[in-house]
Amino acid sequence: MRQIHHWINGSFTGGSSTRTGPVFNPATGIQTGEVSMASSSDVDDAVSSARAAFESWRYSPLTQRQNVMFSFREMVSARRLEIAKTLTSEHGKTVDDALGEVQRGLEVIEFACNIAHLLKGDYSEQVSTGVDTYTIRQPLGVVAGITPFNFPAMVPMWMYPIAIASGNTFVLKPSEKDPSTSQLAAEMLAEAGLPDGVFNVVHGDKEAVDALITHPDVAAISFVGSTPIAKYIYETGTQHGKRVQALGGAKNHMIVLPDADIDLAADAAVSAGYGSAGERCMAISAVVAVGDAGDRLIDGVQARIEKLNVGPGDQPGVEMGPLVTKQHLDRVRGYVDAGESEGALLVADGRNFVVDGYEEGYFLGPTLFDNVTKDMSIYTDEIFGPVLSTVRMEHYEEAIELINANPYGNGTAVFTNDGGAARKFQQEIQVGMVGINVPIPVPLSFYSFGGWKDSIFGSHAIYGPEGVHFYTRQKVVISRWADPIHRGVDLGFPTHG
Repeated sequence: MRQIHHWINGSFTGGSSTRTGPVFNPATGIQTGEVSMASSSDVDDAVSSARAAFESWRYSPLTQRQNVMFSFREMVSARRLEIAKTLTSEHGKTVDDALGEVQRGLEVIEFACNIAHLLKGDYSEQVSTGVDTYTIRQPLGVVAGITPFNFPAMVPMWMYPIAIASGNTFVLKPSEKDPSTSQLAAEMLAEAGLPDGVFNVVHGDKEAVDALITHPDVAAISFVGSTPIAKYIYETGTQHGKRVQALGGAKNHMIVLPDADIDLAADAAVSAGYGSAGERCMAISAVVAVGDAGDRLIDGVQARIEKLNVGPGDQPGVEMGPLVTKQHLDRVRGYVDAGESEGALLVADGRNFVVDGYEEGYFLGPTLFDNVTKDMSIYTDEIFGPVLSTVRMEHYEEAIELINANPYGNGTAVFTNDGGAARKFQQEIQVGMVGINVPIPVPLSFYSFGGWKDSIFGSHAIYGPEGVHFYTRQKVVISRWADPIHRGVDLGFPTHG
């Protein structure tokens, strides 16, 4: 059985704990590895290593930090297929999908290569007689990232390249379900010239998470995952004096208006609903069909999902792979059962889907519901699987009100050929990332990713300029150099003059 260990102070270690967790190939259902589960003592070792490394790394030249990121970028680019295949073997998504994930992570590394511009401060000369004022941005210290199973390469890359390039040191706690891509990243960063202790990886569960979010030497926490856990991490971390950005769950809607290009909308609904088996926080899980768009859209979506090639993610031509674990498969099946019993029309049922030769794999076929209402669990809950719900609305205003009333505000989209309708949507919708004829509006690396409402806790979005601001803090310096005029003691309130 392959052993997957922590990476602390530049080398792999099993740590002090004897606990391990299983790692499976979701396509076969076979266990392929064992991952070490960190104790609080192991987390303390990683944080201590990062704390010691920070004392020198924070003073390293900015050009040195950028050069490490340039080297790391070249390695990730050269080994992207290896990373993607490793990812597929533990997560289940197709290799093509995994390659896309690596590319989006690579774009953030490239952003970190050019971080110098965003670390510059401001300078004002002679704000008072002989006095200058300027700002500088400085790193926080040891920062930590807690990341989900659905993007084991990309989401960590949303965090540590910017944090490290800004002068911080980093402790990553990836998902224990698919941990190996983080091991590859640790090895490549070391090969790129990153000093020992600047980047550390600890695997584990709640014990490791709690140890990180309460550790006195951890200055900031970045998290991506479900809303209940995001809220817990935000509340616990801030109670312990930490800066926290915690991105939670989603229930992303896509409105289709009667004037929309229905073929384009159907393509988008299938791509955004079933890509990565629906295990995306930006997946479209609810399509809101307005007026007479519903029947045409349902026909288009149904025709497309009947042609989808579902199977092991490492097989050529496969478009959708399995779910990540048996437990998650059972959970998603339970939602399909509930939707049927609550009265939704089950147009396509993926519960009995089987792939020949992979009967023990965690497969669920594309599932489509029509006539879904807002009180049904398949609408209210984040299913995180290949289940697409269609809600019918008579009027556009009702559709906007439906989305705005939802507690989540991660991503949304509208499909229309009416510029006025699109402008109304972007102005009125209460969601952080908006697509107009684009189903998954994920910003590129030089913007920032973040939703609204219960999809985020904390005041900072992730990566991009917001990421730089999160991993640094501003310091204002007001300086006066001695001049030949000594003005004497003055106990009055300082004025500018």
